[in-house]
Amino acid sequence: MVLRKIKYSKIAVVVFLTILIWVWADLALDDKLPVSDATITVAKSSPSLWISFNDEPSVSIDNIVLRGPASKINNVRRRMKDLSPSFEFFLDAEQEKMTEPGEHQLDVHSFLRKSHQIKQFGLTVESCEPTKLTVNVVELAKRSLTVQCFDLTGNSLKTESIDPSKVDMFVPGDWAGEKLIAEVRLMPGEIERARTTYIDKIPFVELAPGQIKEAATGVKIKMSTEEDPLKSYPITTATLGYCLSANLQGKYKVAVDNLNEVIGNIAIRATPKAKQAYEDMRYQVILEIDDGDVPPKEPQRRVVYNFPQESVRKGEIMLDQQPVTARFKLIPQPSTEGQ
Repeated sequence: MVLRKIKYSKIAVVVFLTILIWVWADLALDDKLPVSDATITVAKSSPSLWISFNDEPSVSIDNIVLRGPASKINNVRRRMKDLSPSFEFFLDAEQEKMTEPGEHQLDVHSFLRKSHQIKQFGLTVESCEPTKLTVNVVELAKRSLTVQCFDLTGNSLKTESIDPSKVDMFVPGDWAGEKLIAEVRLMPGEIERARTTYIDKIPFVELAPGQIKEAATGVKIKMSTEEDPLKSYPITTATLGYCLSANLQGKYKVAVDNLNEVIGNIAIRATPKAKQAYEDMRYQVILEIDDGDVPPKEPQRRVVYNFPQESVRKGEIMLDQQPVTARFKLIPQPSTEGQ
């Protein structure tokens, strides 16, 4: 019998070519994955800068199309079923060279293509909407702000002491006078606890609706030990009113998805007289509707508790719960023209 000499170099070449064919076949089977729930959020930056997307800390990206080998697309698709990954991207203004005050244009496609989150999945960004975003940069100035306490509805609270009474914070340079206030919001339980001992809280300012900036240091608060004249009451017969412009009246009907949550069992603290005055109001709860809330939008907005102004001024009534956010939509009504 003749034994043939095994040529390992030829076997290695065959194995290498086989692997190469498998890899090529996988790459050739490119697939696409649409992502519709991505967000870009401003990362923490210098305390002397306020960086936002038109006063918002984050912005939604309506449609991203990812492209890559079918096997990797399927892997991401499986993970998305378990709510991971969430596809939240963070904008580092310094890295993007957006630290000068004013407006900057962010090329979203280019920004996403550089994302480590996308690269770690071995995918690329084929397209996205929107393709451009405006980034606003405001230079802040250091100011000494007076600390004031409020309840959850914004009513001013009388304190025995606040230490320190002022905090240094970076705020827009044009803020002056009554704007130079750092707020502390106390829940009902915290108000009661602060009557017997000091409590620690972090003051904050609201740069824009929903845009909170906290102080670097906290304060100690002590409330007055005087007996609280306010008692806890549930309001079980609330009526909801809508505040909308003439542009929408007669054209849309308001449908609130969580109506029971909005008007059911409103917890308040009040004097008996203020409670009765609140119940006598035409509307106990008001939902403010903007012209931009039209379909296909389904907005969410905190309701306004329509407390009697005189009772609020005298500190005789306050909300004893977290304000409720209404989920609603506007339903177009048939046109009455020509009838």
